[in-house]
Amino acid sequence: MILNDPHGRPVTTGIGGRATLDDLFRRAAARRPTALAMVDPPNRASVTDGQSRSLTYAEADRMISAIGGRLRRIGLRTDAIVGMQLANTVECVLTLLAVLRAGMIPMPMPLLWRRADAVAALSRVGANALIVSGRVGQHDQFGTALDVAAEIFPVRYVCGFGPRVPDGVIPLDELFAAEKLDPIPSPELERSLPPGPPAHLALITWDLAADGLVPVGRSHAETIAAGLGVLLETRLRQDATILATVTLSSFAGLAVTLLPWLLVSGTLALHHPFDAAAFAAQQQAMAPHVAVLPGPLVAQFAEAGCLEGGLDSVIGVWRAPERLPRAPAWRDTTIGLVDVQVFGEIGLIPARRGPGGRPAAIPFGPITAPRGTKGAVIVGEVRPTPNGTVAMRGPMVPRCPFPPGVERTALPQLKVAANGFVDTGYACWSDRDNAPLMVTGPPPGMISVGGYRFIMRDLQDIVSELSPGATLAALPDPLAGHRLAGAAPDRAAVQQALGGRGVNPLLIDAFRRRPPAERRA
Repeated sequence: MILNDPHGRPVTTGIGGRATLDDLFRRAAARRPTALAMVDPPNRASVTDGQSRSLTYAEADRMISAIGGRLRRIGLRTDAIVGMQLANTVECVLTLLAVLRAGMIPMPMPLLWRRADAVAALSRVGANALIVSGRVGQHDQFGTALDVAAEIFPVRYVCGFGPRVPDGVIPLDELFAAEKLDPIPSPELERSLPPGPPAHLALITWDLAADGLVPVGRSHAETIAAGLGVLLETRLRQDATILATVTLSSFAGLAVTLLPWLLVSGTLALHHPFDAAAFAAQQQAMAPHVAVLPGPLVAQFAEAGCLEGGLDSVIGVWRAPERLPRAPAWRDTTIGLVDVQVFGEIGLIPARRGPGGRPAAIPFGPITAPRGTKGAVIVGEVRPTPNGTVAMRGPMVPRCPFPPGVERTALPQLKVAANGFVDTGYACWSDRDNAPLMVTGPPPGMISVGGYRFIMRDLQDIVSELSPGATLAALPDPLAGHRLAGAAPDRAAVQQALGGRGVNPLLIDAFRRRPPAERRA
């Protein structure tokens, strides 16, 4: 599936224009076949089924081909869209790269999506398969995946990792011990049209607009450009070890973990968010060069002495960029801090803290990396709109709506201006020319609970429909941005009704009766 701009022209970029994501991995595997490529979290058993794994590049390369070959053998073809809902383990990384190697399009989905969101997303893009972890925490992902597939005719295959695979699910764990691999046809032979593989659609993630969920498609080149910006601003060394506590279910998660890892041929230590003891154990065992954390947690971790063991840098991911100006100053002179402001699935801005430890002032105009250096690479551009919001364009920013032809429908879609700018919806402030970017608020009506964004009106409508006497509010939270709090005459009945609706567990948890001390906090 070739990406085209709104006028039907193939789109290209100068950054990463000669490589695909699979090319990056193959180069790393050829250079460091016996080096450690990826490592599971030590507390994997508390997160999902299966033994904790660590793979060399050669072992990972073989497993990527094994999964890709299996997907081809069951009947999936080039450009098939494959939904993914996997715990933050090696299987997630292997599966994403395997889908790409097989010539298909991975679509990672947030782990807390349940039936309602998954059905909406998979049906919207005409997905053909869904790959899941059998268990995540106490939740039966296999059961949910089968329920979702039963509602969507195009989803013909459900695959999964886990020891107890039910009927209707194609097992993938056995591939770790497979002696013979299924062949993968060369996708490039089936892609004879210009502009070639790097401009081909690489993956799909999901944004949220005022009118609902929006699929965002990105090419290999656009995806690599985002990772390159993070890599250069972080000044990550070759062969570095990255300890990642963010999942690969979003553009930001991919840009701050998967891409830097591929670009430096390093070691990726995965951490399923969040377990403090497991994080400390991984620091001691892996001696990472960089840790990736949610931005609001960085200062607390530093004060608690949790950022030790020879770290070069910390990447703080700010999914609510309006909160960054209030962040505490960074006082550690031995560890660099790079703030990454995330504007939904549209783009991001990585910036290293300067003297004084305050967040860097980002001028409107080109986004460069490393900032303030001669010969810096331009990875994007930011400017204010007449409506006082942030707009972005450039190598990392998606260039066209997805699926093709969506601009001729009434469905929620990515809106790309003729000049390539995409309005992120985030409010910004500027009182003069050349003033720095100051994000003041999220898109109207939207709240953020941890890494999940919601339209508050939609949540209130769901609650009112299921229980007319129930109420729902979004309360400020210093770490998560907001937390949901609900009240109802019969909380248990509301929770049961919401569970039957297949909504996000964060909404169900809003009606859990909390102890008085927790409510005061």
